[in-house]
Amino acid sequence: MLTRVLKGLALAVLLTATACAPAQAEKARTYGYTVVKIYPHDVGAFTEGLFWRDGFLYESTGLEGRSSIRKVTLETGVPEQERMIDSRYFGEGIIDWKGKLIELTWKDQVGFIYDLASFEKTGEFSYAGEGWALTKDDSRIIMSDGTSALRFLDPETLKETGRVQVTDDGKPVDNINELEFVKGEVLANIWQTDRIVRIDPKTGKVTGWIDLSGLLSDADLAAGQVDVLNGIAYDAATDRLFVTGKFWPKLFEIKLTPKP
Repeated sequence: MLTRVLKGLALAVLLTATACAPAQAEKARTYGYTVVKIYPHDVGAFTEGLFWRDGFLYESTGLEGRSSIRKVTLETGVPEQERMIDSRYFGEGIIDWKGKLIELTWKDQVGFIYDLASFEKTGEFSYAGEGWALTKDDSRIIMSDGTSALRFLDPETLKETGRVQVTDDGKPVDNINELEFVKGEVLANIWQTDRIVRIDPKTGKVTGWIDLSGLLSDADLAAGQVDVLNGIAYDAATDRLFVTGKFWPKLFEIKLTPKP
């Protein structure tokens, strides 16, 4: 009888410990890519922001004295419309919201608001720290600042309403750069790498890594002073994903391929 009781207690303790043990976190999956199509890209464009709207790419470029916002024809890579930014500013990421185009600057803690159709400047806003990139979901603008944080902004006031830290296996992921909202996730370039991270914006947890190494050929690399991978745009209507980089001669439409 005593043996039976002791066995029962041991089983109860085992079941309780199992129930209380934390569930093992699912490891972020790694993806490769296949190239669907290659388009020309302006080798003079130090790409900071990129998004797709109504059949055109909208692109912002950086560097003091060379920063611009552009409306670009995909098939040619040529700007149909362009506005240069005041030479004292280093332009950063852009996004559209209800007929407006919103742009960050790098270290000046000021952003600009333009009329999306005319590119005429209509306002300014301020924020603390650096400005790197912008994207949006249905109700918020999402901002990166070069750290492991995603900030959420009210799209009408452009004031910060909250933030989340991006983590992979509990560790912060720094250098979050250009952003794109795709099917409920935030895709982000990691500065100075050939990788894009997939982020759950509710928790900040990394759900996957996309390895884009090898996109540019050796001939492309040798032909000019190309810089890092940077720039993600998504055409939701046709499910097309585009990527490029700073001073890159090409823009790529790609499909993701899970790695084993």
